[in-house]
Amino acid sequence: MSSTQSRVMEEIEVWATIVFVECAGESESNLRLGIKQVRKYFEFIDEVFSTFMENSEVSRLRRGEIDISSCCADLQEVWNLCLVAKSITDGSFDPWCVPGGFDPSGYVKGWASDKAISILKSHGATSIQINAAGDLSLAGGNIVDGVLGPWKIGIRHPEQAHTVVKVFDIWDGAVATSGTYEKGAHIRDPHTGLIAIGARSASVVGPDGGLADALATALVVSGRDGAVWFAKPELAEYKAWVIDRNEDIAWEVSKDSFQR
Repeated sequence: MSSTQSRVMEEIEVWATIVFVECAGESESNLRLGIKQVRKYFEFIDEVFSTFMENSEVSRLRRGEIDISSCCADLQEVWNLCLVAKSITDGSFDPWCVPGGFDPSGYVKGWASDKAISILKSHGATSIQINAAGDLSLAGGNIVDGVLGPWKIGIRHPEQAHTVVKVFDIWDGAVATSGTYEKGAHIRDPHTGLIAIGARSASVVGPDGGLADALATALVVSGRDGAVWFAKPELAEYKAWVIDRNEDIAWEVSKDSFQR
């Protein structure tokens, strides 16, 4: 990627938040067309997955008006991926174990952002960052002062908004963070139904944004007990950085933690 390439940044108001899209490529007009398509795609995803829209497919599914076999292909795909994430995390990520029924909000933002990466690439984008409420999908690295390097993604302290406690270098992939932050203690433990007490904050880096988001949520539930998940072959390309619940102590885990 050269320093003369066009760079486009836009904000998309969707999913009850603001999604920031930044991309670079040879043609600014093509990039803007790509972002326009991404906007339409995100609006479609909201219409399917929103638990706040009365007539969304997820809302109808939660009310028992339809079953999963009657839902669109996207919802069926996310349903099945959530089953995989539930299995990998030994039930600590469980979108069925919430008031009102199936709620894939903890998976779908990262999953949809990954799909948007593909849309933007098809319009010539070579460097992409999509930030959906702090969960990021990334591609192609970032150019700074004419030099191409990895995206440098800082993780803030859960109680100190202006303190960066960890920086990840990412060329392609996703980083998702769950914890107290602005929403406070909002994550519940599927095993007990009580507020999760496993970790104060968990960040996960990996190739799949949906699974990274699910793993971050699950680590807030299970804390250090969740470290063993990263020995599983399904998570060979993932790593986590976690702040303990009761002490300001951070720890990291990846497949390398289990190699002798």
